[in-house]
Amino acid sequence: MKLFAKSKLAAKSAATCLCVLLLALSASAATAAQNTAPAAPPALAPPSLSPPPLAPPPDVAFGAYQRGEYVVAMREAKKRVADNPKDTAALALIGRLYAEGAGVARDHKQAMEWFKRAAETGGAQGDYLYGAALLSDAPGPKEREAARGWLEKAAAQNHAAAINLLGEMALDNNGVFADFERAADYFRRAAELGDTDAKYALGELYKHGKGVAKDDGEAAKWFKAAVDDNHAAAMVELAILEFNGSGVERDLAGAAKLFRKAAEMGNAVAENRLAYLLADGRGVEKNLAEAVQWRDRARAAGLQDARLDQLLSGQGAGKAAAPAQPPKR
Repeated sequence: MKLFAKSKLAAKSAATCLCVLLLALSASAATAAQNTAPAAPPALAPPSLSPPPLAPPPDVAFGAYQRGEYVVAMREAKKRVADNPKDTAALALIGRLYAEGAGVARDHKQAMEWFKRAAETGGAQGDYLYGAALLSDAPGPKEREAARGWLEKAAAQNHAAAINLLGEMALDNNGVFADFERAADYFRRAAELGDTDAKYALGELYKHGKGVAKDDGEAAKWFKAAVDDNHAAAMVELAILEFNGSGVERDLAGAAKLFRKAAEMGNAVAENRLAYLLADGRGVEKNLAEAVQWRDRARAAGLQDARLDQLLSGQGAGKAAAPAQPPKR
């Protein structure tokens, strides 16, 4: 009998799209800073007569944003735009500050104007950010189609996050029946380009047989790929497969480790499942006190579980009875 039931595949909310997807700014902002001077020549080689190139200066604007110095971030970003009107990262950062109301009054219209300017610089990152922004505020059909256009421009340049977002749009499919096959194609493309969320989403489709043939082995493969990127929800899904021996060899201890890692990252489902394992001593040493702690953390996050409460109440926790099972979800 399986202890854990399937979890539901859920697309991100529009508000979450903007919050999460715009984190890609950190990647574009940090790109320049990652470049370093070439490695030194071999010891026997004659010294170069020209000085080595200087490393690019750090991104002062984004660094200020990360420290919460939003006024400084805005000032520095606008300086950069004055020097280079096609500075995609600076344009997008200004849009982000307006979108979040960070250091300035929140202004959706201003944010969209700056995001559009970033997109019009011609780079895939700008196309992606503007497309994501268009989806951030209860978009209607017109905004969705405009967003799709910008995202497809980015996708044509192999922008993994844009391809993943197109997959999410296929799941939503304008409020009608989800186009799982098209979503699976997008998620596979994005996953193969390294997008972590796409790896997780593709694993979910394989687990539930949506848009692809049901295959727990393939699901485990993609969940593992996302776990390697530290994706908490993928840890939960892979732990469930390992606990049940579905698509992978059964490994209770391995499942417990994954649940613990995801729980320590704040995943409420993992907190709940870890509490069950600790209460029953399955895959981990039995520890009712710790089980209560994890149950309480899951509760605080909104996950109520009457059966787990009963198990931990002392009415059955100390009895030599068959381990309790969580409710089907």
